[in-house]
Amino acid sequence: MTCISIIVPCRNERAYVDAFLDSVFAQQLEPGDTLQLVVADGASDDGTRERLSERAAADRRLLVIDNPGRIVSTGLNRAVARAEGEVIVRMDVHTVYAEDYVRQCVRVLAATGATCVGGPWMPQASAGRARAIGRAIARAFASGFGSGGAASRRVEFEGEVDTVYLGAWRRAELLRLGGFDEALVRNQDDELNLRIRRSGGRVWQSPTIRSWYTPRASFTALARQFWQYGYWKLAVIRKHRLPASARHLMPFGFIALAALLAVWGLAWRPAWSALAALIAVYAGMALGSAARLAPPWREPGQWLAIGWAYACMHFSYGLGFARGIWDAWRGRFGQGEGSTRLTR
Repeated sequence: MTCISIIVPCRNERAYVDAFLDSVFAQQLEPGDTLQLVVADGASDDGTRERLSERAAADRRLLVIDNPGRIVSTGLNRAVARAEGEVIVRMDVHTVYAEDYVRQCVRVLAATGATCVGGPWMPQASAGRARAIGRAIARAFASGFGSGGAASRRVEFEGEVDTVYLGAWRRAELLRLGGFDEALVRNQDDELNLRIRRSGGRVWQSPTIRSWYTPRASFTALARQFWQYGYWKLAVIRKHRLPASARHLMPFGFIALAALLAVWGLAWRPAWSALAALIAVYAGMALGSAARLAPPWREPGQWLAIGWAYACMHFSYGLGFARGIWDAWRGRFGQGEGSTRLTR
């Protein structure tokens, strides 16, 4: 018998919370296993908290707690502190889960002995009027070009990885590691997985752990999300004195090189030609990758939308990283509203 605690940070999710709770309580566990769901609410003001309280009154498996910090890392740590299970599984309200998701997390933890296990990022388009844009964003998000070749985007990959989507841990090991870094608004999962690997542990991805994430539904929201990813990635690198992967530096490297060529061009005109060539190479690679996903002669709108989604992801990430460097140099890192405001 295993007691499993699911931990969920949540804020202003009234439109999604019922479907999410229904999916959690429909999980198929091994005989004798029990489930506890701990939701850390970050001062929701859209009726989410009231609905959670109603559901908790009807089902004792649901525990609703306060997350006054309002960010993911503080919510996760508060939920871990109230978790009763030997195994902790993290979930997100904007994700759809296979009915055996939790069972597979427990199985893979036991079979591999890894410190953290999880499944691949499998994005699905959001519904509604912006479905075409959401579909393009989902396809860009899942591609090797969009992710820089991260194994966590490879749906069939099984083995050790830098990071996984969401994650599951033995509670004792998560507590030993110190939980999530509450100084981080974003990338707290990447930072924890880097700590795991640097301490000799393993992060393991299994395709049997299946879930479907809904990315942002607009290019503006996508750009804001990746701006914050780039910004807070700098905090992870500063803390550990190294990046988890060289791909985390590539968007900033591109931005820095482009800026250098633009300035250099003021004194040496050929530098502008080099800048134009650099941009043309990126555009060619982005549109070439998009064409493999959505051939322009069949899906011209999707082809261009995927290419634009790539640009939103990469350039926003690089600019966020650059702003993080600037803020860190000024001693004002993490103090601006843009770096801390939730983007969904």
